[in-house]
Amino acid sequence: MAAYLTHQQKVLRLYKRALRHLESWCIFRDKYRFYACMLRARFDEHKDEKDMIKATKLLKASEEEFWSKQHPQPYIFPDAPGGTSYERYDCYKTPESYLDYWHPSEKAMYPDYFAKREQWKNLRLQSWEKEVKQLKEEVTDNPQNEALPPARKEDDLPPLWWNIVTRPRERPT
Repeated sequence: MAAYLTHQQKVLRLYKRALRHLESWCIFRDKYRFYACMLRARFDEHKDEKDMIKATKLLKASEEEFWSKQHPQPYIFPDAPGGTSYERYDCYKTPESYLDYWHPSEKAMYPDYFAKREQWKNLRLQSWEKEVKQLKEEVTDNPQNEALPPARKEDDLPPLWWNIVTRPRERPT
């Protein structure tokens, strides 16, 4: 379940998107800097708006203006989704289970991590049956999306939490 965005978060995200698209429109730094200052001034005009109805209308008008003036081919960072290097190094990521084969002298170099990892492994063994049961109860034949169900009780773990906790490094060494 996703949380709702506050008005402030929506405004900040709109501002960041506008700056990123402005970078695509203005390739020279001095021209970009000028238009970025103008954009910031437009946002600062209404930063102390107390009337939420007016602020919401301003946000809606700003989003419509952004939509009409956005760049047709905005710059995408290489490591971002849709970029040229996105998930390029996935083939180098080793599964977490390979850490079981480390020599004890290698594990001794990272005692805190391996102590925590042992706690995670014990917790995984204890919670596995509950997770599978919850998945069988909640997952239907025609799921609406691929999202896993959240934890249903306080201090409970969501199903298949192990892959999130033990995800591999992002870059090869």
